[in-house]
Amino acid sequence: MPTPIGNLGDITIRALDILKSVDTILAEDTRTSGFLLKHYQISKPLQSFHIFNEHKTLAGLIARMQQGEVMALISDAGTPAISDPGFLLVREALKAGLLIDCLPGATALIPALVKSGFPTDRFVFEGFLPHKKGRQTMLKKLAEEERTIVLYESPHRLIKTLEQILEFLGPERQVSVSRELTKLHEETRTGPVMEVLEYFKQKEVKGEIVIVVDGKKE
Repeated sequence: MPTPIGNLGDITIRALDILKSVDTILAEDTRTSGFLLKHYQISKPLQSFHIFNEHKTLAGLIARMQQGEVMALISDAGTPAISDPGFLLVREALKAGLLIDCLPGATALIPALVKSGFPTDRFVFEGFLPHKKGRQTMLKKLAEEERTIVLYESPHRLIKTLEQILEFLGPERQVSVSRELTKLHEETRTGPVMEVLEYFKQKEVKGEIVIVVDGKKE
């Protein structure tokens, strides 16, 4: 189920009710999730479930759920399985005939997409670009994409990614960079990629990043 991406008020009443009712909460980082649960006075067993242990813990979790244990899966921020651990668990749970429910709620890509002002009727979400192998191949493909493109990025890779968008998509391609969405220092910068790149070169960038790229025009 989704958890707030910044503002703790961005969680549904239904999500809180379910967190209070389940037997176990699977959390990407138990410290981060513990803060959220404490804020809402929820006391439930927490178990780590992240990219480094999901393969090892998968079979055991499925077995426990088959025996009747009810679990909620949450990520540090946003919706699990969207550029976060969760896909493998969902797939194996479905194979085992278990009931899966996914609640609607907070996710970073939609607010960033809407705030960009780029077309929203058709878009493609690519998550994080490959760090090394296949990165340039992906950028060449995205250069020909006519739909609006949504990417996730970390603060320390933002400049490199904008430089590569400049290189492969051209200096006039419009981009919109949103960071710290829903938080006190939320910021969105939109314009030609060269201008946005120069802006972020002049400052220390913190927080999770969403990059929205206008599609190629005919």
